[in-house]
Amino acid sequence: MRKIYMFDTTLRDGEQSPGVNLNTQEKVEIALQLEKLGIDRIEAGFPIASPGDLAAVNAVARAVKNASVTGLARSREKDIDAVVEALKGAQDPRIHIFLATSPIHRKHKLRMEKHEVLEAAEAMIKYAKKHFSQVEFSAEDAGRTEIDFLVEVTALAVKLGVSVVNLPDTVGYLSPYEYGNIFKTMKEQVPGIEKVQLSAHCHDDLGLATANALAAIQNGADQIEGTINGIGERAGNTALEEVALALYTRGEFFQATTGLNLQEIAKTSRLVSKLTGMPVPGNKAIVGANAFAHESGIHQDGVLKEKTTYEIISPATIGMKDSKLVLGKHSGRHAFREKLVDLGFEGLSEEQVNAAFGKFKDLADRKKDVSNEDILALLEEKIIETPEVFALEQLIVSFDSHKGPSATVRLKTPSGIVSHTAEGNGSVDAIYHAINAQTGEVVELDDYTIKSVTDGTDALGEVHVVLKQGEYSAQGRGVSTDILEASARAYVDALNRLVEKRQEPPRTKRDRDNVTLI
Repeated sequence: MRKIYMFDTTLRDGEQSPGVNLNTQEKVEIALQLEKLGIDRIEAGFPIASPGDLAAVNAVARAVKNASVTGLARSREKDIDAVVEALKGAQDPRIHIFLATSPIHRKHKLRMEKHEVLEAAEAMIKYAKKHFSQVEFSAEDAGRTEIDFLVEVTALAVKLGVSVVNLPDTVGYLSPYEYGNIFKTMKEQVPGIEKVQLSAHCHDDLGLATANALAAIQNGADQIEGTINGIGERAGNTALEEVALALYTRGEFFQATTGLNLQEIAKTSRLVSKLTGMPVPGNKAIVGANAFAHESGIHQDGVLKEKTTYEIISPATIGMKDSKLVLGKHSGRHAFREKLVDLGFEGLSEEQVNAAFGKFKDLADRKKDVSNEDILALLEEKIIETPEVFALEQLIVSFDSHKGPSATVRLKTPSGIVSHTAEGNGSVDAIYHAINAQTGEVVELDDYTIKSVTDGTDALGEVHVVLKQGEYSAQGRGVSTDILEASARAYVDALNRLVEKRQEPPRTKRDRDNVTLI
């Protein structure tokens, strides 16, 4: 398969998203993560824009070691000089210069005729070549440029020895067929085109950025320019993670691949979202919260039986945890039972499951999403009774900002009433250390969640914990107007459930398979 180079412009075009303003430290942090992701070329900014941007590009250039760092410049000597200054110290510097070529830009923005555009392009490419061995030239608004003139511009750039010619759909205007045809035409009509790489830079104004980028690849593009999460001017750029996963998932069709470490995608997406303040929509392809979530009972049943029925990508491929079964009014009994197992309830009878499922359906009709805590509340209505091996008798917590927290816990145990004092990184941590010391149980805290059950300053707080002990897992719930007491009660509750589980006869896979599920 041929290699498609990934050119990331999150730090330049992505930062042009309204409301986004990254400082130098944030740019460096994102750049280093892009490096881990395996991005080939990082466009760090537009140095002429401001002294701050120039300094940020320089910081990125000095920090990145395993990717080429690029600075953007208009076809002006001062812009090119600024890139030269900004990329001092870079391991593999390159410059990206652009000049508009479409009739509308020539007339209204540049006020130049075709021959003047060609003359300006030639002069600035030659000037850039004096400073950089790697020069990328972009024909801005190539998508709306006359095809014969675009051939002429591209041929000039090739003749002058640029490394990359970028043919952007600057305003997201073209269909995939039209955009792909541009690359096909360049491959067929430009002399020496094999000496350079052709690059695609698409915008998403009509929602076609990824489709257009893939069409460009099918017609000979060697490089794709885009951003993480598809952020950027107006409706944004091509989302690089979408292109990468399309090539990975449909490799036999595209016959092309990237050099990305796909397992870094989710982490990179979260970092960019956090630092730019731009949340990722839930239905965003690849990295959205719902990308691997299923609510429909039919879909859930299919995924539980064989994931590929409704998942063409494994969440693990991009570094995410397993897919989620979202419980709601569309969910079926199969998914509900699996959720009970996930929460630690594997020993329920069919009668108990049916009773809980009926209550769950009633609740789902009134509430859009049913949380783990909602299900736990359903199960607590005498559906499950847990023997009390340990009981909380007294809790004393002390906090000193200089010394840290300590907790004294008095427990009722099979051996009698015991008490222990422990310290921790926080008050809850100290409480749990004290409980562990008295029970002798070695457990792992797998989950800890807290929420307000009621309103006001005296609100009830509900704490839910999940404890793991080898192959066993159990949940616990505690409610109190004091969060620390609720935390202790939840932990003790979970310990009681673990003890009960260990005393049950082991349940075989055959036992589970014989359960009739709807």
